Amino acid sequence: MSTLLSARDLGKSFPANMLFEGVAMHVESGDRIGLIGPNGAGKTTLMKILAGLEDSDEGEITRRRGLRMAYLKQDDLYPEDATAMSAVLEVLQADVKDDRDDPETRAAISLSKLGFEDPDRLVSELSGGWRKRLSLACALAQDPEVLLLDEPTNHLDLEGVLWLEQFVQQSATTMAMLFVTHDRMFLENTASRIIELSPAYPGGTFKAEGDYSEFLRRKDAFLEAQAAAQSALANKVRRDTAWLRQGIQGRQTRNKTQVVAASERRDELKQTRTRNEAPTKTTSIDFQATERKTKKLLAMHSVSKSMGTKPLFDSLDLVLTPGQRIGLVGVNGAGKTTLLRLMNGELEPDTGTIKRAPELRIVTFSQHRGTLVPTQTLQEALCPVGDMVDYRGKQVHVTGWARRFLFEPEQLSTVVSNLSGGEQARVLIANLMLEPADILLLDEPTNDLDIPSLEVLEQALMEFPGALVLVTHDRFMLERLATEYIGLDDSGGARSFQTHQAWMTARKKAAKEAKRKAGDARRKSASSKPTGSARKLSWDERKEYESMEATILEAESEVERLEAVVADPALADDHIRSKNTYESLSNAQSLVKELYARWVVLEKIAQGQTD
Repeated sequence: MSTLLSARDLGKSFPANMLFEGVAMHVESGDRIGLIGPNGAGKTTLMKILAGLEDSDEGEITRRRGLRMAYLKQDDLYPEDATAMSAVLEVLQADVKDDRDDPETRAAISLSKLGFEDPDRLVSELSGGWRKRLSLACALAQDPEVLLLDEPTNHLDLEGVLWLEQFVQQSATTMAMLFVTHDRMFLENTASRIIELSPAYPGGTFKAEGDYSEFLRRKDAFLEAQAAAQSALANKVRRDTAWLRQGIQGRQTRNKTQVVAASERRDELKQTRTRNEAPTKTTSIDFQATERKTKKLLAMHSVSKSMGTKPLFDSLDLVLTPGQRIGLVGVNGAGKTTLLRLMNGELEPDTGTIKRAPELRIVTFSQHRGTLVPTQTLQEALCPVGDMVDYRGKQVHVTGWARRFLFEPEQLSTVVSNLSGGEQARVLIANLMLEPADILLLDEPTNDLDIPSLEVLEQALMEFPGALVLVTHDRFMLERLATEYIGLDDSGGARSFQTHQAWMTARKKAAKEAKRKAGDARRKSASSKPTGSARKLSWDERKEYESMEATILEAESEVERLEAVVADPALADDHIRSKNTYESLSNAQSLVKELYARWVVLEKIAQGQTD
């Protein structure tokens, strides 16, 4: 594989905050690199530096001549009146270095590859998953050799994440990818190499070839070796110290080289100890449970709920008992959050009954973070009254309480609205820990949390003795925590499943059945249309229509072949061949566009929509 980009000794800092230093890495063709690390380590900043959007304070980056790169930021922001087509065109027109012809054709091809059937649809009407597809279409239209994705799974439902996984896997042959994510299952299924950015390692990074499981094995082995190295160094430094403290006679015969070596070992020990302490600086999470001995905490019988004309679930029966951990699964909008709000009493069911144990204590984590007041300071959010919090019957000073969630004392005056998403999530968790609970209702608690915080949160939830109902798209957490699953099918149905895989299998089966029924309905509708004056396809048109899909696939294959030729750096050395190839590519792209337009015309005639 050829090297596309290499970085050496990169460093970046802000006033009073060193992000990273001495970072070295490289990107080769076909790479799928997962970039991970604790919040605040500088992952997004490093991505922007690699993309050329920011400058590093030190170090250098070498890019292959003419390298095309595209960077997708975390948030998908578009003008209110933007359409899918206009969004892609805006990106192409902003690229002044790109002088290739016919941006409309390139935009249409990019949107088609990502599954857009209506390029003129308003972006404001798209779901989170389709907005992410649009962002990818904007990037693919630039024909990048390296694609950088910053938190691509954020705010996607499970179907969206699965689609993104498939996209990353299938695109590995056409471009290299570097993505920042905290989704461990996404890393497991897509990454060929993982790089962790953290002060726990010499040079600020730890790299491992393979998936996330392989990374964890190698990381544990490295940290164990580093801990052993600290112990060995500590013994040497103790002997050095004893030797340096010898009397005058010893100092007169002392070897200067040995003194220098002893000093170097002390410095090395200090650095090693600092690195070994870095992984321990994680959020400390421990939820309080009541001493309740009740076996049945909450019981739902024949509960139904609709939103407007849409049924969310019907005749749902559910009993929560201590130690039960339920994973609520379903697409966005299927009713998961609504079900949690029924459990905690915010909403009432349309039909059915909900019985709660006397003086039941329910604690809820809301994904919308509505309990946070944006204008409050961090200290007020953590400790509304005075400067002490009551945790498990003990008084804890707000400074110590803040440190438990990785906040420094100087941050206590920071306004909540200026905190990052991960920091706001830690504030919510801190507040929940102060409330004894029989039932924990957690709605997307993993959003914006880094992997170390996720691991601590998982362990705390595993040890919580009460009942837990969890809504999350983090499959790694679901599979570790859930003892059973309730699946909402987005059509009013709700079923219990023993495993997440069983739910996924049922979803796929239901999707195939829905697709079959939709096809039957279209055929029935087409056969029942009155003939009237509607024109039918001629024999030649029918033959053309039936072969159109294969014709388009063949034309698109030719476009992909020519794009691969154009991507070859050797092409630039032959100006005549280069000119002819670009002309052929432009003609092939135009042909694809014409074929799609012709297909639409034939489709309308076949359905009797034109005279």
